[in-house]
Amino acid sequence: MVTAEALHQYCETLAKNAKQASGQLAHLPTITKNQWLISSAQEIENSVEQILEANAQDIAAAPGYGLDAAAIDRLKLDAKRIGAIARALAELADLPDPIGEIIEGGLRPNGLEIQKVRVPLGTVLFIYESRPNVTVDAAGICVKSGNAVILRGGKEAWHSSQALVDILCRVGQRLGLPEHAVQFVQSTDRAAVGYFLALSQFIDVAIPRGGKSLIERVVAEARMPVIKHFDGNCHVFVDRSADSQMAVNIVVNAKCQRMGVCNACESLLIHHAVANSLLPSIASALQARGIELRGDPATCQIIPGTIPAKEDDWYAEYLGPIISIKIVRDVDDAIDHINRYGSHHTDAIVTNDLSAARRFTTEVDSSAVMVNASTRFNDGGEFGMGAEIGISTDKLHARGPCGLRELTTYKYIVLGNGQIRT
Repeated sequence: MVTAEALHQYCETLAKNAKQASGQLAHLPTITKNQWLISSAQEIENSVEQILEANAQDIAAAPGYGLDAAAIDRLKLDAKRIGAIARALAELADLPDPIGEIIEGGLRPNGLEIQKVRVPLGTVLFIYESRPNVTVDAAGICVKSGNAVILRGGKEAWHSSQALVDILCRVGQRLGLPEHAVQFVQSTDRAAVGYFLALSQFIDVAIPRGGKSLIERVVAEARMPVIKHFDGNCHVFVDRSADSQMAVNIVVNAKCQRMGVCNACESLLIHHAVANSLLPSIASALQARGIELRGDPATCQIIPGTIPAKEDDWYAEYLGPIISIKIVRDVDDAIDHINRYGSHHTDAIVTNDLSAARRFTTEVDSSAVMVNASTRFNDGGEFGMGAEIGISTDKLHARGPCGLRELTTYKYIVLGNGQIRT
């Protein structure tokens, strides 16, 4: 058994190594980073059997960790998902390298040239749970944006993540990536998280991605800035002017296309003027896909068999086959409900009323607000950003999908020719 002192020393060593690597990564040529991304993607494609063997160990152990069906689905890999992991990595190579970009600048009256230049954050501590694809996404985004990353994955996906990181590091060694650019924490001891969160002299930012309790712990203990990926209590509001078939399609897609993800719809709001005519068809489509309905009294009247919703249901991120439903008076009532109960993640309106759409997009306080589109589109890949390290529900430093630019900051470069201040 590892002693507390040894674990603390191990964490500090990883952090020191990452800090050193970050200095080298900050000026690593774009071509080297891109070669690593493309070669790693090819190596992952060539290692499907080995990755599936590692994943099988995680799947076998999953019930013992108390994972439900949705969580096991997030954990499970197959050839198609491994292919998607590899493609996401390769696609990062096609994106512009943000490092060195001049964001803005100008010439002062005294002849000084001021440049605001994009630079890496430095060292990223990424703490996440049971999705092995996230391991590769995070590593790829961090390295392409010039950051060293310490990956602290959950025990549920340990074997899968280790197999993937082994590939990334093997390719990195071959292509001249800094030795400690990507490090995977070998310990699953929860105490390791606390040790890392105290090492602000080496770690520049912590990014937790997982359950609410994990994120709350990181926020409470971190000595460095935190970019939070909180829960996704996402809403679809069907306005009185909504096209009926569009409404059905969007609600079903937002809820059912993949349930165990943060941008899936958890709550349906519908304008009272169309509740009687439209709600039955939406409810029928949801029930046909095995979705349990929990509704307010008006919904229970219209849809027999609906379970009466409790106050907690309006806050819930189910991540499974349950949806809460409320009939609202108007767009103002919908906005008030979302801003009160939502998690500031993703919310959508289905409407043909331009003024209602404008009100909704202006007043709903979420990282992404959709008009006549599924909540499932709040995603780095769908936004054209490539893979993402998470969807931030913060307002600072980043909000929404966190891709390459969101893992950078800036500095000012001032060019003179002998000016002195008087």
